[in-house]
Amino acid sequence: MKKIIFLINILILALTSCSDNVSEVVTYKINEPVFMDAETFRNSVKVTSESKAIETLGKICFYEGYLYISEPEKGIHIIDNRNPANPQIIGFIELLGNGDLSIRNGLLYADSFIDLVWFNISNPAQPTLKGRLEDVFVTALPKIDNEYSPDYNMCYNGDSTGIIVGWKLKERKETVTNYTGYGYWGWGNKETMTPMMDGAYSSSTSSTGITGSMSRFTIYNGNLYTVINNALNIFSLDGEKPEKVGDNTYLNWNVETIFSYKDNLFFGTTTGMIIYSVTDPLNPIYQSCITHAYACDPVVVDNDLAYITIHSGSICDVSASKNSLIIVDVKDIKNPKEIVSHDMTCPKGLGIDDGKLFLCDDGLKIYTIGNDPRTLMSNQIAHYKGMDGYDVIANNNTLIMIADNGLYQYDYSNLNDIKQVSKIDIGIK
Repeated sequence: MKKIIFLINILILALTSCSDNVSEVVTYKINEPVFMDAETFRNSVKVTSESKAIETLGKICFYEGYLYISEPEKGIHIIDNRNPANPQIIGFIELLGNGDLSIRNGLLYADSFIDLVWFNISNPAQPTLKGRLEDVFVTALPKIDNEYSPDYNMCYNGDSTGIIVGWKLKERKETVTNYTGYGYWGWGNKETMTPMMDGAYSSSTSSTGITGSMSRFTIYNGNLYTVINNALNIFSLDGEKPEKVGDNTYLNWNVETIFSYKDNLFFGTTTGMIIYSVTDPLNPIYQSCITHAYACDPVVVDNDLAYITIHSGSICDVSASKNSLIIVDVKDIKNPKEIVSHDMTCPKGLGIDDGKLFLCDDGLKIYTIGNDPRTLMSNQIAHYKGMDGYDVIANNNTLIMIADNGLYQYDYSNLNDIKQVSKIDIGIK
């Protein structure tokens, strides 16, 4: 189809113009999708009690003494964390295309590329697959590890069968007219779609797991809200199985994270924070936004204050004008007001517990929040270096941090004597 369109364009130009047009051969690289047939893909789920080493950091979720860590596109590690000083990896759920997860009432919900699957984890060491909703994340694509664009025609033209599970980088040559160097049919552009596994510390009850600030899943009022490639999906969890309800809400922002607070959803994006009301849970209504420099952006909210980190590099593939922690007054969700922006090194995930802020920046930084956000920097309690922190969960005086080289845990029951109590190594490839 591309070549037909191209030849038609050439014919039109030949008939309507003189000698100003210049044709040339352009060489470019593009990522072609790798397909797996649907049956093989959906039958590939395996649960093992073997202790598998964690090779790549991912999203984290804590539930009733156990920690669940997504290894992007591979599956979910299960850690017995009832004794944070001696965590034990006790199992692994092999789940192709996994990026995010949430837990409610003993059921773990996770994405598997375009599908939503769920497991019974009443026995954490032996999760059982309970069901799958097929084709609910229609825009989900695997992560691309290079600077080139995907071939969207091959991904979405409907001529190919199966599930996209990877990419193969190809070099192509095309003859084009008046080539401007800005890319052709998506040639050679930086990959701008949002990978599905990137990465909000969610409000929780005793029956809901606590997720990190990089999550794109959140559970609120019995509904699972997910955002993948800017499509907000809602699933009701009140029945025997999750049910997709309502139409997708498409957010015209490059959404990275989602956080629920009161009757609102706060979305962290590469260009700012946006707020939707879910007073009507099945009908999210846009309320407001606040913008910032183009950069990665998780957000958490506590006591009517939103804490937003922006950092350059990694998946953002840009250089932010500055790396910052921005604090915003969101008491009036229709009119959020920035209070202060604190300079940081390269901040990422963050969490709040009982008046304490835990921030991944040049390792791990811990602050007492105090009454005035503008004086936060003078309230630093501790700073631990030597790792590139990615995300945190703070709960019941235990801080769980996943970093480039390990899963760290700290006891902060005594703020004057915060102690690292354990570490599980992570081998980043």
